[in-house]
Amino acid sequence: MRKEAARMAVRERAKMPRTVWALGFVSLFMDLSSETIHALLPLFLTVTLGASVATVGALDGIAEATASISKVFSGWLSDRMGRRKPLILLGYGLAALSKPLFPLASGIGLVLAARFADRIGKGLRGAPRDALIADVTPAEMRGRAFGLRQAMDTVGGFAGPLLAVALMFLFANDMRAVFWVALVPAILCVLCAAAGVEDAPKPAGDPPPPVRFADLKALGRPFWGIVAIGIVFTLARFSEAFLILRATGLGLSLALAPLVLVAMNLVYALGAYPAGALADRRPARELLLWGLAVLIAADALLAWGAGLTTIFAGILLWGAHMALTQGLMAKLVADAAPARVRGSAFGLFNLAGGVALLFASLLAGLLWDWAGPSATFIAGGAFAFLALLLALFRPRA
Repeated sequence: MRKEAARMAVRERAKMPRTVWALGFVSLFMDLSSETIHALLPLFLTVTLGASVATVGALDGIAEATASISKVFSGWLSDRMGRRKPLILLGYGLAALSKPLFPLASGIGLVLAARFADRIGKGLRGAPRDALIADVTPAEMRGRAFGLRQAMDTVGGFAGPLLAVALMFLFANDMRAVFWVALVPAILCVLCAAAGVEDAPKPAGDPPPPVRFADLKALGRPFWGIVAIGIVFTLARFSEAFLILRATGLGLSLALAPLVLVAMNLVYALGAYPAGALADRRPARELLLWGLAVLIAADALLAWGAGLTTIFAGILLWGAHMALTQGLMAKLVADAAPARVRGSAFGLFNLAGGVALLFASLLAGLLWDWAGPSATFIAGGAFAFLALLLALFRPRA
């Protein structure tokens, strides 16, 4: 039985398009770079630069909203051009160029500029990258394709904080030195994108007319229903910076703070591909409901936990909900959008989520400063419960 399962796994890997694997490695390298920095950035802002927790929330919210707004235009532009790779390469290149600004920062302004440039890069590449995965992958294996890319991205997500921990010990808690080392995998990411990513072959015959904004009327009610659930869901899952601050507030040392993201992303990475494969076989609503229930449980532990053991249990559940839902939401968008406007659909979905994330991060920071960390996670659980109710009324897929 095990041998047959192993043979099936080999066949599945063999069928996966080369571009999906290349995008997986590109995501891995960039996330390795970004998470090495982001694992320390909340502490760099609050301890080194003297920023408030509300400022951290606002900074993350503005950065992510910027990325999401950029995705609308990059997704539409990739549809209009009929090519995804140029925008993917530009986006990863801009993100790599932003990395040296973090160690050079002596105030909030340069950190904001670095985050802004980094997130513009994320916005430029995000929608075209997800659309390209859908372009090159048969519909019956899209869940696995999105799960694979997400899993490889998340390998970088837990390897980055581990690298940050090791470098903090090596450099005697010098966060700026750690930030300089993070530039290396960013450069590898750009090289991998340039050499390994290929656009989907163009169909034979006359090329279709370029996509106009008016053509987005082709996106129907199923797509907008997914957007509505995504908005409320995003309100429930504010920046992971608050997970780091919650753990350090209960006694986790600065040098070990990146272990928060290691724990979360380890569960995320291990679960993303199996969850994607399950999404190819099970109803979408079933997996979405499970993911939201897990997020509610995570928020409960993070809100009322009194020690690091309980807090880390909540962090592990947070990673599990990400594994269950993030690839699933991408698959739902890909399945609901016509191929001709697929990049625009991902852009609009991410715009809605980015605006929601801006509000969620601002609210989370304000609640933290005014009423304490428990209030932040109670609010997150309430939004997750609302998203769960919306998902219950969504038609089965």
